Amino acid sequence: MNQMQTPTLLPSLLTMAEVTEAIMAKKRAMKLSWESIANTIGMSEVFTTSACLGMNSLPEDKARTLVELLELPEEVVEVLTEAPNKVFPQTVPTDPCIYRFYEIVGVYGQTLKELIHEKGGDGIMSAIDFDMSVEKIPNPKGDRIEVKMSGKFLSYNQW
Repeated sequence: MNQMQTPTLLPSLLTMAEVTEAIMAKKRAMKLSWESIANTIGMSEVFTTSACLGMNSLPEDKARTLVELLELPEEVVEVLTEAPNKVFPQTVPTDPCIYRFYEIVGVYGQTLKELIHEKGGDGIMSAIDFDMSVEKIPNPKGDRIEVKMSGKFLSYNQW
């Protein structure tokens, strides 16, 4: 018995990691800033960056504008609009900039929790209904980085 097997042809599926790599390459080649990209697509700098790094998704019209701006393949739109897998490292990252945020939470996390509870009650700050900005502030003692975060307060239900 001679059976002919025909290969199953699957479309070439892009991963978010490949899309992020392509975005970073185009951003660098075109000498664009995250701010300029965000302004072009009409979204915040922080959210745009996060979506391009795979931690959030873009509305289809914003993804399409981004793809056109960066001259990326049409298939990228679908990847940018898919719900992301928000996977966090199980160990503390060693990149000095990211590590410092872990350090801040390690040192001030309990303090933030206490102050949120004291001011708002038993609840949390949402990272879903959330805004953030990052600014460089000139200072005679050395420039500062100001990170502002604003998340909706979600109280815990009692039943």
